[in-house]
Amino acid sequence: MTSVPTLSVNQRSAALVARMIGDAEELRIGVSRGELGETLIDAGSKSPGGIAAGIRIAEICMGGLGLVELLPSSATPRWPWTLVVRSSNPVIACLASQYAGWRLADETGEKPFFALGSGPARALARHEPLFKDLGYSDNAARGTLVIEGSRPPPKKIVATVAQHCRIKPEDLTIIFAPTQSLVGCTQIVARVLEVALHKTHELGFSLERIVDGVGAAPLCPPHPDFVTAMGRTNDAIIFAGRVQLYVTGPAREARALAEKLPSRASRDYGRPFSEIFRQAKGDFYAIDPMLFSPARITVTALETGESFQLGDIDLELLDASFS
Repeated sequence: MTSVPTLSVNQRSAALVARMIGDAEELRIGVSRGELGETLIDAGSKSPGGIAAGIRIAEICMGGLGLVELLPSSATPRWPWTLVVRSSNPVIACLASQYAGWRLADETGEKPFFALGSGPARALARHEPLFKDLGYSDNAARGTLVIEGSRPPPKKIVATVAQHCRIKPEDLTIIFAPTQSLVGCTQIVARVLEVALHKTHELGFSLERIVDGVGAAPLCPPHPDFVTAMGRTNDAIIFAGRVQLYVTGPAREARALAEKLPSRASRDYGRPFSEIFRQAKGDFYAIDPMLFSPARITVTALETGESFQLGDIDLELLDASFS
């Protein structure tokens, strides 16, 4: 998949983690050691965290191969602050690292635990079928995992993660933040480019042809209710996310990709995500997977210079979700 297999997302993110720990007081995050010696970073549970910490974590999730900025934008007038994400190694940054594809569950303790793991440690474990298509692996001595949740994983999961990553627990860093927090909504909306790449893969477009990528989506306001908060992070991308992909190969195939990528192509498009989720009784598998995509897509065919733009920002539905 990649012509730069020597890039280590875990080595690159380790430097970002060290810097974040050094700035813990400024970022309002908590740093501690777990039972097995793992480093735990609380970025929105007992420690408040904030937008700045969310941006740092988003870049860690991308394995140090992406840049995330908070910029003003006129595209969504009522919600002008927009997260802009870019990467010159988008497939590695987004799919081999940032994508929340590692299912972690433990029902043996007093409090059952379930979470999706994202971040560069996934590339050490290669536990997901996705990595067969990516053809990327990492062999760093340290790993970083990011969890969307209000508490760190229990000891059993920490041991399993370290084992799959082939590292010692004390060489593992786990960052956790609930969806309802400022950190949570920031780092999740910053997945706008990753969402487009994941759907591109699901559509069968060759990942080797994706050269570069840029994405943007409005920073959603947090909400104390989990389903509402989750809905807003999804809706920021579904109703107002914008992505441009630069691809090689025939222009007609770039056009075909642009036609299929926007969220409007989904049968479930048209309502805030929280409503869809509640109607599906919390079953993600009952929701059309094609819904998870940015609102507006531009695909640029590098060999001809043509760009194909499809989809539109839906301000009415965005306001219905955010308000």
